[in-house]
Amino acid sequence: MGRFEIYKAEGIDTAMSFLELLDVVNERLTKEGKDPIAFDHDCREGICGMCGAVVNGQAHGPLRATTLCQLHMRHFKDHETLVIEPWRSQGFPIIKDLVVDRTSFDRIISAGGFISAKTGSAPEANTIPVPKKNSELAMDAAACIGCGACVAACPNASAMLFVAAKLSHLNLLPQGQPEGEIRVLKMVDQMDQEGFGNCSNEYECEAACPKSISVANIARLNREYAKAARHFSSSPSSGG
Repeated sequence: MGRFEIYKAEGIDTAMSFLELLDVVNERLTKEGKDPIAFDHDCREGICGMCGAVVNGQAHGPLRATTLCQLHMRHFKDHETLVIEPWRSQGFPIIKDLVVDRTSFDRIISAGGFISAKTGSAPEANTIPVPKKNSELAMDAAACIGCGACVAACPNASAMLFVAAKLSHLNLLPQGQPEGEIRVLKMVDQMDQEGFGNCSNEYECEAACPKSISVANIARLNREYAKAARHFSSSPSSGG
């Protein structure tokens, strides 16, 4: 069973990021011979998706479209009590403190989040025409950094927004369409195996996403999953 610990943070500047706040607290804990707070981080520039925690009940804290590492202390009141928790999901087992195991996302990507077409030197940019709308939607979906905030914010701990984003950025483009149907079936099946919950259209995932990934991608995933399921269930080779 986990428990809450109370730490007093002193010498905090309003220009500090949230992770720098944790650094200051950890420095004091280390000097006192105590275990520092374990938390994930890497680039600290809102790019890598490594950091993440629930702050006062909100994934990545109170600011929209902001990662935890880009959240600054000027957005909190002086002497305010901050309740910090890790992502909570069966699919994200807690390792220690704020660190969770997010390799479930890696396994979902391995199940189908790729194309198997051979690659070589980069082709000429206009060799394959792509509708502007599709290219923009694909780029928007590709902005997903896989931080897991969507899972943490969802009442059902659903990974649908993550899976939908990874699916959309491939299936919207010509290179990803040949494997589109099998991709959606494999990725959704793996998501279910990892223990994530179902989507119930709460839209909390979109609100918490630091890259503002739209829930329209979930609607696209549902359409493509239904289409693929019908196709394979009616195929003579499927045994259906």
